[in-house]
Amino acid sequence: MKLHIIIITSISLVILSCTQNQVFAQNDINYEESKVPNFILPELFICNNGEKVVTVEQWEQQRRPEILELFLSQVYGRTPKSKIAVTYEMLSENQDDLGGKAISKQVKFTFTNGTKSIVAFLLIYLPKQAKGKVPVIISYNYKGNHSTISDTTILYSPSLSLVKEPGNPDWIRGCQSYRWPFNKIIERGYGVATMCYHDIFPDEIGLKDHSVVSLFPNYNPDSNKIDEWQAIGAWAWGLSRIMDYIETQAWVDLDKIVLMGHSRQGKAALWAGAQDARFRIVISNNSGSGGAALSKRVFGENIAYLTAITPKWFCPAFDQYANNEVSLTFDQHELIALMAPRPVYIASAKEDLWADPKGEFLSAYYSGSVYELYGLSGLGTSIMPAIHQPIMNDVGYHIRAGKHDVTDYDWKCFMDFADQHFYRKLNDANK
Repeated sequence: MKLHIIIITSISLVILSCTQNQVFAQNDINYEESKVPNFILPELFICNNGEKVVTVEQWEQQRRPEILELFLSQVYGRTPKSKIAVTYEMLSENQDDLGGKAISKQVKFTFTNGTKSIVAFLLIYLPKQAKGKVPVIISYNYKGNHSTISDTTILYSPSLSLVKEPGNPDWIRGCQSYRWPFNKIIERGYGVATMCYHDIFPDEIGLKDHSVVSLFPNYNPDSNKIDEWQAIGAWAWGLSRIMDYIETQAWVDLDKIVLMGHSRQGKAALWAGAQDARFRIVISNNSGSGGAALSKRVFGENIAYLTAITPKWFCPAFDQYANNEVSLTFDQHELIALMAPRPVYIASAKEDLWADPKGEFLSAYYSGSVYELYGLSGLGTSIMPAIHQPIMNDVGYHIRAGKHDVTDYDWKCFMDFADQHFYRKLNDANK
């Protein structure tokens, strides 16, 4: 696959000091295709020693580890190898939920290093009439498990006492239920497991000591170690810990695990999927810069903005690329390629220019050469599809009408994509 050279004039960005809760100077963000700088993407198949990858074995044993190392050392930081002990406690179980269609469970996770503990709650819904083991979609929520459904039996996530704004109606029970069509998910035969991302790493200034990061040996909240992991690394770690629990359950089909992340959690989902092959399908929804979108386009959300956010999302090494995307020796199409040969799906929204839909599409497109190496199918076209015309090959993509969000249309596409791949694998096995 040839890399396209996109020739457009450059733009310099002036970034104000900001936190995620402060207003960013929108005039300093590029939303014009005519101002995307010239760029040539790094070559996926050229190894550090100059050799060209021509076999799957070369990719898996040589080139893939090189690319993974770039993201460990330059973007997300190194995930510690130390093991943190975790215990599970079933807090509630309802065998007749969602009008009799579902079984719900609430599970308490206690992470500890022996002297300190962090608690998180996992909310699970399973189809009651499932025949055999259940495929499961794992995904974080933003405002607590109670925000996903208007059910007074759903417990408030432990982290909300730290991050919730008192009296803010945006945090009331069921406030984000429109993002979680549990009934439709159950009717399609999927289970869903969700946890508030704040339980793993509170996404507010000054709360790092309340995150799982603080449990690891040699924790230093002020560390500026160049490859020190930060919030996105911790959230990705937490997704794998949810997977640890899920795989202990007799009801789960471990060959049918879907990981879905929206926005900043789309970034974390891609990073988790790159490191943990137990996630059989990885889905990024509106993940933007530092997620699915190409950094070198400098369109919408950009590295200068990302590296100004506090608490820090990315490792200190990533700071060197702020207003300096031209020096990148890698880009996000390589992150997506790390999912291969597992199916990966990227979703955008037409009005979500902040997440750069075109950059997300192109990143998915350029990852396709690795899938082709496996004899699989990338997107198959460098031309973006029309609104609501999803591409569902081994690399999938859609762009829908609307803004930065998760909608019923997104969920339908995610489950259509999963159905296609899970059923295809089942049919292949039965041949």
